[in-house]
Amino acid sequence: MRRCRLIRDMIGPEKTLMMDANQRWDVPEAVEWMSKLAEFKPLWIEEPTSPDDILGHATISKALVPLGIGVATGEQCHNRVIFKQLLQSNALQFLQIDSCRLGSVNENLSVLLMAKKFGIPVCPHAGGVGLCELVQHLIIFDYISVSTSLKNRMCEYVDHLHEHFKYPVVIKQASYMPPKDAGYSTEMKEDSVRKHQYPDGDVWKKLLAAQEN
Repeated sequence: MRRCRLIRDMIGPEKTLMMDANQRWDVPEAVEWMSKLAEFKPLWIEEPTSPDDILGHATISKALVPLGIGVATGEQCHNRVIFKQLLQSNALQFLQIDSCRLGSVNENLSVLLMAKKFGIPVCPHAGGVGLCELVQHLIIFDYISVSTSLKNRMCEYVDHLHEHFKYPVVIKQASYMPPKDAGYSTEMKEDSVRKHQYPDGDVWKKLLAAQEN
């Protein structure tokens, strides 16, 4: 409560605030906490409980709808069937694909199409470990060819580790720019791979030597 009050005071009443429980709560606990935190007007609670608990997410979602709080989940989901059941049970209001956990571009595209059918915005999970490079094509494809909308949609971004990629993402005015190079933008620089390769890369050699000492 204290942290949320500090953040809301800092960003003001109109800015978007999102919360993430990182799978920590059971279902009643999630409902109880979010009922208390509703006064801070969060857009969503991300991963309020175990990512495998579809019915648990549905229970939380049903309880939070009257409070104007959405449920966001999906970064841990590994196939389209799990997403199908989350959508069918009204267990989420924001769908978060993860380009690495879903097997192949085709599997990701099938989830984008299902989300369109159910009218649920897709907000991909990404971060500064190559996920931004991996997911940019999917969110741009969703905008151009599937949802054709930016309403309630966003894509995570972390400015971290892009220097290891040959074709790093380009951000302008808080938006992903369409890549100009062919391919999926995920090729790493040979020097970065060599340095971090286990156990012979320079980075690992130093870490292992430090452990031995």
